[in-house]
Amino acid sequence: MTTKQDLSARVALVTGGSRGIGAAIALTLAELGAAVAVNYRERADDAEAVVAKIKAGGGRAIAVAADVSQAAAVAKMIEQVARDLGPIDILVNNAGIAIPRSVDELSEADFDRTITVNLKSVFLCTQAVLPMMRARKWGRIVNISSGAARGAGAIGPHYNASKAGMEGLTRGYAARLVKEGITVNNVAPSLIETDMMRGRTDLARNIPLGRMGQPEEVAQAVAMVLGNDYMTGQTIILNGGMAFI
Repeated sequence: MTTKQDLSARVALVTGGSRGIGAAIALTLAELGAAVAVNYRERADDAEAVVAKIKAGGGRAIAVAADVSQAAAVAKMIEQVARDLGPIDILVNNAGIAIPRSVDELSEADFDRTITVNLKSVFLCTQAVLPMMRARKWGRIVNISSGAARGAGAIGPHYNASKAGMEGLTRGYAARLVKEGITVNNVAPSLIETDMMRGRTDLARNIPLGRMGQPEEVAQAVAMVLGNDYMTGQTIILNGGMAFI
């Protein structure tokens, strides 16, 4: 027997929520009843379009600008969400960048930027929401990792390192927060049809399923994780059958 989750008493923050996987997650959480803060850095119009869609469906949502790799910006964002929607119960760390580089092309600046945006942001946002979750002895943190955390990937070693680090952070937080009612998990998609993969439909030949994944399928996995009190420190892998781990 399955029942639809009811998140109507919850407030969710989705970083990088203006498009692609982040937008699909924001819309899915709103459909389940959550009030949703859609974070963006530059794409204000896209974020507002996601918010408008949520409101059109009767939900509550705001768009909130912040560079989540910067501590001061994160603190301001958390304050705004708490003021406008309420304390944050659900954090989805989805914001990230992909700078394709070969080993010889990879620069120190590329490496530092990737680690800061993809990994440090998870640390900053998680630390910022923990006091609210601890106060209610309930919280859900889901980090959007990647198959690149365990495989070769197509972006470069800097990207692999950022996603592997994210999964390490997940396990570290999960082990230390489980007794406080807070779960921390990863969802690790590979080859999802988003702007990042634009023009790379040829990669579908590597997928046994025969097609790329869809952002909505990643959002379904996030929703599943949110509804499971017994799951923490785990990585849910979505790759169309390319690897079994």
